[in-house]
Amino acid sequence: MRPPPGRNYAGRGGLAANKEPVARSRAAGLTPVKAQTLRMIRIKGSIAVMSRSLPSPWLAAPLLVAPLVVQATQYLTVEQAQRLLFPAATGYAPEPLELTPAQASAVEQASGTQVVNRKPQIWRAMAGDTPLGRLFVDQVYGKHEFITYALAVTADGKVAGVEILDYRETHGDEVRQPRWRAQFLGKGATDAVKLGSDIQNISGATLSCRHLTDGVRRLLATNRVLPGTKP
Repeated sequence: MRPPPGRNYAGRGGLAANKEPVARSRAAGLTPVKAQTLRMIRIKGSIAVMSRSLPSPWLAAPLLVAPLVVQATQYLTVEQAQRLLFPAATGYAPEPLELTPAQASAVEQASGTQVVNRKPQIWRAMAGDTPLGRLFVDQVYGKHEFITYALAVTADGKVAGVEILDYRETHGDEVRQPRWRAQFLGKGATDAVKLGSDIQNISGATLSCRHLTDGVRRLLATNRVLPGTKP
């Protein structure tokens, strides 16, 4: 049933009722606009949630701006990881390096992974004048976000430890379990270091497990091509 002329669906005056707020808006210095529908807009990681169809003669302000929340937890700083992974070290010397195309190709061939960053973060752990090994700080994807981790490699090319520095995913942080990370201890560039082979998976954290395992394998191959590494 159609409403009678001059009345809207709520029983209020239609055209006549709309004139009053228009007049008030003009008196207040507002510019009336036609009712319109605004959609959810994704802008650089945020979602602006706007109003739906507006019966008002002027445009309403956004009701809510809700950023996409990413869970980020820092468990260790680089300095803390250094002390944990090389407790006997008396100092750390940064080892600035950019892999040559030939070195990057050798790493990719040996590890079966892609070298994305040819400038890895590396420190040489020292006990006085004696080199103990290298500490790498690297990032891999979990499912959607980066996982930052540290890998300690001894002077003879074996894993001395793995520590998770920053974890940004909402799931899968079981990779921080010492028992899972202990699987890498003693592994070298000639070992498989492969999920489902010599590294066991964690149900519910498969992507984090796989990508961290691939990252460790890549860094072991990286360590092997660096100057001063024992063959």
